[in-house]
Amino acid sequence: MGGSPRAGQEEMACRVCQALADGTHLMVQAGTGTGKSLGYLVPVLARAVEAGERAVVSTATLALQRQILTKDAPLAADAVQEATGRAPSIALLKGWQNYLCRHRVAGGYPEGDDADSLFSAASALAPARLGQAASTSLAEQVLRLREWASTTGTGDRDDLVPGVTDRAWAQVSVSRAECLGASCPFHDDCFPERARAAAGEADLIITNHAMLGIAAAGNPNVLPEHDIVVVDEAHELADRVRSQGTVSLSAAAVMRVAATARKNAGVIAADLEAAGQVLQLALADLPDGRLEAGLPQALRDSLINLDGAARQVAGDIREAAKARSGDAGAIALARTAVADLLDAVERMTSGSVEARRDVAWIERPRMGADPPRLMLAPIDVAGSVADSLLEGRAAVLTSATLALGGSFDPMARALGLALGTTAWDGIDVGTPFDYARQGILYTPTHLPRPQKGISEAALDEVLALTEASGGGMLGLFSSRRAAEEAASLLRGATGLTVHAQGEDQLPTLVRAFAEDEDSCLVGTLSLWQGVDVPGRACRLVIIDRIPFPRPDDPVANARAEAVSAAGGNGFMSVSATHAALLLAQGAGRLVRSSEDRGVVAVLDPRLRRARYGAFLTRSMPSLWPTTEREVVLGALRRLAAAGH
Repeated sequence: MGGSPRAGQEEMACRVCQALADGTHLMVQAGTGTGKSLGYLVPVLARAVEAGERAVVSTATLALQRQILTKDAPLAADAVQEATGRAPSIALLKGWQNYLCRHRVAGGYPEGDDADSLFSAASALAPARLGQAASTSLAEQVLRLREWASTTGTGDRDDLVPGVTDRAWAQVSVSRAECLGASCPFHDDCFPERARAAAGEADLIITNHAMLGIAAAGNPNVLPEHDIVVVDEAHELADRVRSQGTVSLSAAAVMRVAATARKNAGVIAADLEAAGQVLQLALADLPDGRLEAGLPQALRDSLINLDGAARQVAGDIREAAKARSGDAGAIALARTAVADLLDAVERMTSGSVEARRDVAWIERPRMGADPPRLMLAPIDVAGSVADSLLEGRAAVLTSATLALGGSFDPMARALGLALGTTAWDGIDVGTPFDYARQGILYTPTHLPRPQKGISEAALDEVLALTEASGGGMLGLFSSRRAAEEAASLLRGATGLTVHAQGEDQLPTLVRAFAEDEDSCLVGTLSLWQGVDVPGRACRLVIIDRIPFPRPDDPVANARAEAVSAAGGNGFMSVSATHAALLLAQGAGRLVRSSEDRGVVAVLDPRLRRARYGAFLTRSMPSLWPTTEREVVLGALRRLAAAGH
């Protein structure tokens, strides 16, 4: 295929081939530089052609999805065609709202705020795709979208460059529930229908973890029938599935539904608005945090009252639909908004919290004027992943980070492999990098144990390390405030250029960091994964503390309690596993090519002193470990001098 042999890639391809033949599940830890995409694509496409089996490949990021679609999959398909005589077909499939709706562009739906996903936390957790859109007005963005609608062949949001804000995109897209289906005048030229039809005929479907989350939540028909599933960046799957299963409810959301029903269906929703006000009073009386004893009676009563009012509005919308013609799009928006509200209320009153299937908590937004909201999330998603995604299929789950603490068992439990009847195995095919020779893992044990915020001693260490390195520093901090303090210190004490998360779009910041090898980039969780900056521009990675979940994290606490109740170690299974995964991902930002050299500094003495420290370090790249400050500063100074 025009490349050089890689032992890890060859081993991966052989093991994937065997798992597909046996119909078993395989976890493959493949380090950066292994070429894992081709390691699974070649055997998967060969199997699809030779056995007539359809495969789904899911990725965690848009960048990886596009890389597979435009580069890796065509390369593998050409090789398979040369070997078998038949070219495998490949299709891309995303959620309905990722495609432009011709009927909405033509005025078939009223303009206004997007009412979909008012009760889902998944949309709030999705990264924005703004490009240059932040500098243009909503009207300008919508005008450009309408012009693009006449030229695009896919209607795929990600084919629009530069991108637009979510609010602008909402003016040209609809959810699956809002779609008019066969009654739409543009049905024969519908972008999402066309994409779904192509996927139904393809040998390989490339999709994303959000779609798998929808399938795992009880909607398996979002994906065509398939025999093989490959999950790339599988370490993110459980969180994505949990995100899709998380619902949110507030009085503000109820008021928006009432407004949608009134505006689009002409329905008087006074009782629904009154029920929203009762809900707001019930939520206002409760403190932030987890509802450990279940829903209080006053809150439950307000939800039951809300359910009745919403059902009345739903009935009124049905009557309005019978009486009106030509407003199908508007009716669909109103009907879907109320249906989503009813689904959220039904979930919250189902007894799932009391049965310890879901965890509920009160959350007050830190910004904006929205009132308190009730949140609900599944405690364990392993069962739904096992039943909806893995059962009855051969499955390959791969990532650079799957063996935590040196074992595949924690990830296997999280992803449901241990629950099913299908045999599974885990292999580590290694990495082409010599981590012990290419990098140092520095743990300054002289620092105090981290408390709330970042200590002066830790900030002094950040300054000393960065000065010795002469820049080229990626700072991964546990909080926005800690990142801001570090940025302020470096800007005041050095002449280095310091980029800070939140001051511009993340892709712009990463690009600027990569282009100036002596600059610095500091931020929080968004930088821990996916930042790929090989070379001297990233020669020092600083992690301020072990990234355990917040002590008041309701989901993590509920998961730990469930593990302990079953006889396990809740701390190790939840908090330590969470930290190990993030540490492995964060430390993995340093060595991205065989020429890279540098230091990962974890400013938390617990990594060396605590009993769980060995579990965490076994999960990280095998860098050469030291606690000697002068050794590390000397190495950084030599690296800085070598570049000038």
